[in-house]
Amino acid sequence: MTSTEPYSPRTPPPPVAMPGRMLPVVEPEPVAVEPESEQPDDLEPPRRSRRKLLTALAWWLIAIGLGVIATLLFLDREVTTTPDEVDAAIDEAFSSTTVAPDRGPAIYGTVIQSVVFIQVGDPGDETGSIGTGTIINADGTIMTSDHVVDSGKAITVTFADGTRSGATIIDSQPELDLATLMPDTLPQVVVPATMGGSVPIGTRVYAIGNPLGLGGSFSTGVVSGLDRSLPLGDGGSLENLIQFDAAVNPGSSGGPLVNANGQVVGIVTALVNPTGSDFFAGIGFAVPIEIAGGAAGGPEQ
Repeated sequence: MTSTEPYSPRTPPPPVAMPGRMLPVVEPEPVAVEPESEQPDDLEPPRRSRRKLLTALAWWLIAIGLGVIATLLFLDREVTTTPDEVDAAIDEAFSSTTVAPDRGPAIYGTVIQSVVFIQVGDPGDETGSIGTGTIINADGTIMTSDHVVDSGKAITVTFADGTRSGATIIDSQPELDLATLMPDTLPQVVVPATMGGSVPIGTRVYAIGNPLGLGGSFSTGVVSGLDRSLPLGDGGSLENLIQFDAAVNPGSSGGPLVNANGQVVGIVTALVNPTGSDFFAGIGFAVPIEIAGGAAGGPEQ
């Protein structure tokens, strides 16, 4: 059996003949679609975490607000410092700074006792000379520069305490520009100098002498060079000299060059002035005490 009705998607399909049986037309039942289930609670942020986040955000906003307020208040404030506050700050800074004591006065007070003033010739003799000497022995032996006393004229020495005495040359070494004297009369207390050793360049040194007749003058400088040579008038030269820049002038020759411990490291012998003048121009020379000690009869250091 065949159905003649046209087929339409909206029309139920016609019955189909099957052997020995006829099937009725059955309308398809609508399929119920269940609504989507809600997502599980574990996919949502916990309420406690959200509460912490909101709390942190609130505190952050409060902190920013306070910072802005503080900045505005600071910028609006006028900062002033009184002169008294400035002086107090300076005084506090200086009081907390330790300043090394100046050793110059102590050195001078010690070494000057070993220094003598030397005058050659009569006081009114224009051909005479002046110089300085250093007591190097408890018996009163004095060391000086040979060129100070080599004229053969009478020698007078004056000690630090004012004692005056004639003196005699007991040894002379022109090649080193050194001479030793023995005074006729000694002061009640004889204070020989303390001998030092070699000094490197840059060492602080002090010169004590009678420049231009100004007794007991004290000057300071540093060792500027070592092993210097200085030509002499007879064609020879002085060797191994210490170069220094402490001020010396005519009358300083024979005086001690001492270190910061008050030890004699050299005997002042000459100065150099490129203008040909006899006055100091920043360069002085001394015979090292290692050489001077040997020349005086003691062992070379």
